[in-house]
Amino acid sequence: MEPTIYLFFKGNCLEAMTHYAKTLGGEILDVFRNADAPDPESRMSGGDDMVMNMAMKLGSATVMASDNTEEMYDKPQGFRISIAPTSREEFDRIHDALAKDAESIEMAPDETFWAERFAMFTDRYGTPWMLNFEGNKGSA
Repeated sequence: MEPTIYLFFKGNCLEAMTHYAKTLGGEILDVFRNADAPDPESRMSGGDDMVMNMAMKLGSATVMASDNTEEMYDKPQGFRISIAPTSREEFDRIHDALAKDAESIEMAPDETFWAERFAMFTDRYGTPWMLNFEGNKGSA
């Protein structure tokens, strides 16, 4: 059994998940929009383009997501999606793409006692991230 990350967005789910797939090398598996519902009663409030559910394959994990209306959306808290790039160059590329126009930067990229490069931020879509490149500080 593996956990599945499920993200919620305020009407920009498709944009965010497409950006994540491009940046992280993921693959969008399917997108189910409001307009795809069999009848009006099965739709969530909002327009036809609202994403009811979508899935992205990222390595061996599946990341799922959907849009929420303003009334139903809660800002994510108490967790971060942690990514471990395999090189300093990959760390910088991923950080630059995900942290562009970030909502907040809790820790700018820097060296720590456990990693050559570490950063924490919340991206422009409201998703909290943590990037960690151990480099030569990783366990052997």
